[in-house]
Amino acid sequence: MAFVVSTVVVTSPLMAAPFAAIVMDGRTGEVLYEKNADARLHPASLTKMMTLYIVFQEIEAGRLSLDTKVTVTKYAASQPPSRLGLKPGQKIAVRYLIRAAAIKSANDAAAALGDHISGDHVAFAKRMTRTARQLGMNNTTFKNANGLTAEGHLSTARDMNTMGRHLFYDFPQYYHIFSRRTADAGIAQVANTNTRFLDSYEGADGIKTGYTAPAGFNLTASAHRGNKHIIATVFGGTSTANRNAKMAELMDLGFGKAKNNVKERPPVAAAVEDALVASLETGIDEIDAEGGAGKTVRVSGEVKTSPRPKSRPAVAVVPDEVAIAMAEGIDGALAEATAEPAPAGTLEFQAEAMEAAAPAVEPEVALAAADLPEAPVAPVAEVAAPAPEETVALAAADTDVVTDAPGSFEAQAAALASGAAPAETQVAALAPAEEAAPVAEPDPALAGLKPKARPEGMTVQLATIEPVAEADAPAVAEVVVAEAAPEPELVVTDPGTEVAAAEPETLLADVTGVEAVAAPATAGPAPVELAAVVPASKRSAPIFDAVETVEPAAAEADEEVVVVMSTSGGRHFGVNVGEYSSRYEAEKALLKTALAESATLNDGLRKTSQSGGKWRASFMGLTEEQAELACRRLSARAVPCETVGS
Repeated sequence: MAFVVSTVVVTSPLMAAPFAAIVMDGRTGEVLYEKNADARLHPASLTKMMTLYIVFQEIEAGRLSLDTKVTVTKYAASQPPSRLGLKPGQKIAVRYLIRAAAIKSANDAAAALGDHISGDHVAFAKRMTRTARQLGMNNTTFKNANGLTAEGHLSTARDMNTMGRHLFYDFPQYYHIFSRRTADAGIAQVANTNTRFLDSYEGADGIKTGYTAPAGFNLTASAHRGNKHIIATVFGGTSTANRNAKMAELMDLGFGKAKNNVKERPPVAAAVEDALVASLETGIDEIDAEGGAGKTVRVSGEVKTSPRPKSRPAVAVVPDEVAIAMAEGIDGALAEATAEPAPAGTLEFQAEAMEAAAPAVEPEVALAAADLPEAPVAPVAEVAAPAPEETVALAAADTDVVTDAPGSFEAQAAALASGAAPAETQVAALAPAEEAAPVAEPDPALAGLKPKARPEGMTVQLATIEPVAEADAPAVAEVVVAEAAPEPELVVTDPGTEVAAAEPETLLADVTGVEAVAAPATAGPAPVELAAVVPASKRSAPIFDAVETVEPAAAEADEEVVVVMSTSGGRHFGVNVGEYSSRYEAEKALLKTALAESATLNDGLRKTSQSGGKWRASFMGLTEEQAELACRRLSARAVPCETVGS
């Protein structure tokens, strides 16, 4: 019985919470009336204003959206009424939790938002306190997100009035939620706890109610009349009716004292905390805590300077020509150092052997030695000795060539003409024996010989190269030697082919002898057929056939094409957000709407136009989808909107 009596006494109006009140000009922050405004009392559900302020910060920072799914924690689901009815593990969108916390004042919805943002109610309460300090609420300390009575969870009428003013100015795009009478909270339809005052007082547009037994009936309210804006807070009302009556009295007092034309001075919004925050808050930062206020260290990720990397050390630039020459020299030296010896019998092997044996040989002699054949010539099968008089004629025709050089062709021809040696000896002189060494010693005299100049008026035509039919069968070439008569012809053909000549009788008459020489056994390159040497005067055909030029077709008449392009890229739609009495009001509405719906209106062009004495506020340059989406989202926030364009 004693317990029941004490409970009744504590909760009865006779033991009501202390009364505190303040009235402020919402445009300037000027205090028009106050009573116990700095007394630290229980704020009750006025706490949810700070919870929603931080939620709006997270949305603007991009770390949260209205469609983000929140998983309800056990702590949030266990909160006492007023409740939305959330269950542990349930997933629900942020927009529904905001409606439930702001309109119904649901404790479980507010706790779920705090746990989702900071991880648990303790960390979120510390963030709430830090944000309060940034807003100038120096006498406020939060312990939870919903305002249920907790040790140290205290605030003042002045601080809560400041909180309401910041909600109005810092997040005007979300402020209208506090004036809605009902809303869909996802799992239930909720009604506003402040409906009575909103319906009974002219110009009222919010903000938040609160009640606990230790706090009494609290209310932070806002109202507009004409160009005046009043914000007031009441702590410690004895009932809802008493609180509303006291608030109406304070509002009337405020509208009576407020000046008509004053310069609006919006408050400074709190800075949004970065995701990387290190805090040393251990409890001593609370007001009146033992040890005084603790030092808070915060690490911000904001980039305030733009450091540039150090420049690379200066390196001398090597010209491209020098770099290429160096690379080629290195590659050549490396290839020479790693090259294997040349195989025996090759030109490279012969050159190396000659260079090692006779390093002092003159360059001309070395060059002649390098041009020696790779293998000895096979023995000649048959040689026909020319007539002495014809041989003498040939020798006489070449009197300007030294004929006494041993081993030269002229010396051999002279020997044949004199009959000093039989045919076998001559053949032996022409070709070395089979058992001779693979590398023949060059005659130094051959290097000094120069070929005789070709007679003027003579040209040589090279015919096509014919492939060798059989590599194994030795080919026998017929060499036809003719006297230097006017317009002679020299023809070299393969075996079995006929001698082609312009004048057969003259050619046969001038033939002095035929030498049949057997080709080497190894397959050599394909024989080259030399056409007859003919005078230049007989060449009447052109070198190249005449090129037929094709007259370009008459250019078709260019067809004129007219292309119409849109400079806006298909963005012909816009969104109209209402008509206003002045251009300033229209531009202000555009700015607030752009902040509220930056996701869809960020690319739009803000435009004001006057028509019929009214200023229309519009966002132009949008696609049809952007305009319709923006209008749907704005209509959901009770913002007047219509799409324009075609």
